[in-house]
Amino acid sequence: MIDLALLIVIGLVTWCVAAEGAWGAGTTFLIVVFSGLLAMNFFEPVAGALESGVAATGEWRYRWDIIALVGLFTALVFGLRMLAEQISPRYITCNRLMFDAGRWVFAAFTGYATAAFLLAALHTAPLPREFMGFQPERKNLFGLVAPDRQWLGFTQYASEKIFRQPADRVFDGPKFEFEVAEYELKRWPSFPIRYASRREELGRSGGGAAAGGSGDGGLKPRSSSDSGDSSSSGSGGNRRRPSSNSAGF
Repeated sequence: MIDLALLIVIGLVTWCVAAEGAWGAGTTFLIVVFSGLLAMNFFEPVAGALESGVAATGEWRYRWDIIALVGLFTALVFGLRMLAEQISPRYITCNRLMFDAGRWVFAAFTGYATAAFLLAALHTAPLPREFMGFQPERKNLFGLVAPDRQWLGFTQYASEKIFRQPADRVFDGPKFEFEVAEYELKRWPSFPIRYASRREELGRSGGGAAAGGSGDGGLKPRSSSDSGDSSSSGSGGNRRRPSSNSAGF
């Protein structure tokens, strides 16, 4: 079911964006990518602010993540799109072959990037650990590719390499000093499994209302490598959001 839904999203976005022409499709692709990166970067601080300022009881503490993530993405896409139309309100003409090739290639990239972002956002939803064929460990596009993990890997790479800061804050990139013979990695991402654990805990608690007490509900506590996460403020020790060390850009 989730595979078919992703295919529909990719198809619809591709068809709509291709109508913008080569220049419009290329611009839209960049807008979607940058909006997704910014949304992933800031959704945890925004969710923390909403939790502490609006509602922090019952099931609402499990809802703010996806509300903040998808809300930021939507607002950024619309805002950047309006800005792009003000900067470049006219079509740019080009060779017919380049026009058709460019608009369909960029439209397909935009559709896939949108589906990858939305699939990654589903990890934060207050839903069962597995639903509609969605499994955090599975390649959720017909068993061929994992768009969600591709997007998460791209976000981590962008924060670690492209937008690296002296403070070495990396999205979902806590460092561990132990050595594993088969791997040379020092960063061990855990975004999918941490949110899967939270969804599993939510299911066991009967929707979250019964889990409104203190403590972390069995989730992994924040490690010392995440101490620089700006999302740690404002909600105290009862936070149930498994931090992925956002604000890494």
